[in-house]
Amino acid sequence: MLLDGKVAVVTGAGRAIGRQIALCFAAEGAHVALLARSAGALEQVAASIREAGREALVVPTDLRDPGAIAEAADRTLRTFGRVDALVNNSGVGGPSAPLWEIQPEDWEETFRVNVTGTYLCCRAFLPAMIERGQGSVVMIGSVTGKRPLVDRTPYAASKMALVGLVRTLAHEVGPLGVRVNLISPGGVEGERLNWVLDRQAQAEGISREQARERFASASPLRQLVAADDIAHAAAFLASSRAASITGEDMNVNAGIAMY
Repeated sequence: MLLDGKVAVVTGAGRAIGRQIALCFAAEGAHVALLARSAGALEQVAASIREAGREALVVPTDLRDPGAIAEAADRTLRTFGRVDALVNNSGVGGPSAPLWEIQPEDWEETFRVNVTGTYLCCRAFLPAMIERGQGSVVMIGSVTGKRPLVDRTPYAASKMALVGLVRTLAHEVGPLGVRVNLISPGGVEGERLNWVLDRQAQAEGISREQARERFASASPLRQLVAADDIAHAAAFLASSRAASITGEDMNVNAGIAMY
């Protein structure tokens, strides 16, 4: 097992990519602290993890609240005694509109969760890793941080911001034994992608299936991405097999972007 006996924290763990990451980490042997706003969805994931013989801690947390994040870190450390891996997966899609029609509060909300929430989680959980001289942080970015997605400027800008965060933080904590990496998924099958496709279809007067086909056609593999693929990449980056990898922006996007 890649993560046998390790302790991992996964934000946005109640559904979609975060859920699959949490379940994958448990399958690879990790005990998992599950963070998200909704306790109900987290409890379902926790039940699956416990059935697999691993421990799960449910910590309902609003990433917009620094105090809540600090409390989540304290609870996790009191329960497990350490943190080996932090997966910053939580994010919001933000508004879908031309930039000049986007309200400032909607722009700020996108950055508040996608960037500031990530910073706050790192700030809360890194000290325990630094104290032990080891750990891994994995950020979930997006191919939209590399290429345009029309009418999604706040989301694109927030995901590009994570690239700079990862590269700089990797230099700051590398000498202290902690690695920091980013995964850039492509179009991941699920509710959020359907939301994007519906809005693109509406704006251009085409069907969702036509929008989906166009999105997938940009891939050399002519396919979208399964959430499991992101989860397995995260498990690898969190494991000792990635001991020499830090500051990396790993594409898991079916070849839509190769840089």
